[in-house]
Amino acid sequence: MSTAVSSVYVHAPFCARRCVYCDFAVTVRRTGGVEEWLEALAVEVAWVEAEGLFACADRLRTLYVGGGTPSLLGPDAMRGLGEVLGRRRLESAGAADSSDTLEWTAEANPESFTPDVAAGWAAAGVNRISLGLQTFHEPALRWMGRLHGPDGPPRALRIARESGIENVSVDLIFGLPASVGRSWDDDLNRVLALDVPHVSLYGLTVEEGTALGRAVREGRERPVDEDQYRREFERAAEVLVDAGYEHYEVSNFARPGARSQHNAMYWEGGAYLGLGNGAHSYAPPVRRWNDRSWEDYRRRLLDGSSPEGERETVDEAAHRLERIWLGLRTSGGIPLPVAGSPAAALVSQWVDSELAALSVDRVRLTTSGWLLLDRLSVELDACDGVFDLR
Repeated sequence: MSTAVSSVYVHAPFCARRCVYCDFAVTVRRTGGVEEWLEALAVEVAWVEAEGLFACADRLRTLYVGGGTPSLLGPDAMRGLGEVLGRRRLESAGAADSSDTLEWTAEANPESFTPDVAAGWAAAGVNRISLGLQTFHEPALRWMGRLHGPDGPPRALRIARESGIENVSVDLIFGLPASVGRSWDDDLNRVLALDVPHVSLYGLTVEEGTALGRAVREGRERPVDEDQYRREFERAAEVLVDAGYEHYEVSNFARPGARSQHNAMYWEGGAYLGLGNGAHSYAPPVRRWNDRSWEDYRRRLLDGSSPEGERETVDEAAHRLERIWLGLRTSGGIPLPVAGSPAAALVSQWVDSELAALSVDRVRLTTSGWLLLDRLSVELDACDGVFDLR
């Protein structure tokens, strides 16, 4: 029996250049191949339906197009995607006054988010943009391999607003090497000047197969400085909260009413369908993901084969740890453990150490606690204690 989903993620695989830290499933090309992308997605949707793995709801609640760089695909890409998924599923797109409006997010980079792209996306029903800003510091942008300059983000934001898309999130990266010379406070102040409804923070990580990973391994770059990482995360939380943003998830800040509905679905442990190379799907208790290679993914589909790369069954123990981790990463936290249990004693230690705070019958991590999220989740999972993690 197929699992009904109301949230869909679609991967756009193309990037004009691979960033120094990037470990995503991307293919480098100057322009996106929108026709071949839509062709492959149409075949995958037909395959998913034929296999009975998922049944998309009559109307989707969230649709997220990530990458890669979806804005490389041009102004007609989202209209084509709507036809692949079925326009009836997207009927609520654009009905901004409706409480059940589809949240349709598409990622964009400043240099490829043109007025034509914005107008085409808005006409198709896209009502939320996630803008890959990262930094305003030009030497840091060059070090990362970004193609836009400091003036790119405000220009892209103006284009989005002129197209009628007001719901814009921007990505900002922290933990860059001190040698790059970026001022974190300057970046935070310039983000505040944009007055966007949503900000996502991403800490620099060194992945083995990336250009940065090779540079660190060969001694040409230093590993991420943990003290600097901590200071910049805490400083961002302080500045953004003081400016009126809700720190509602470890990496995400929103004005009231502007939280990401799609990401919330992940944090709530909901079922979702992923389309495209490298995309993940979850139909509890099975998680499956597609082949990462764009060329292999597309070839397999056109040959009549499954695009699936691997799958796993999330057993009861793994599900419990996952629910603890997902709950603790949000401002809603998790229910208090039963009084007198080892888990309750551990939570009390967290509170004493200012790693967590209690609110009625919930425990949530503080900013300092969020920096230790993985460790604290494992420690709590190892304790005896009763939780209602639904």
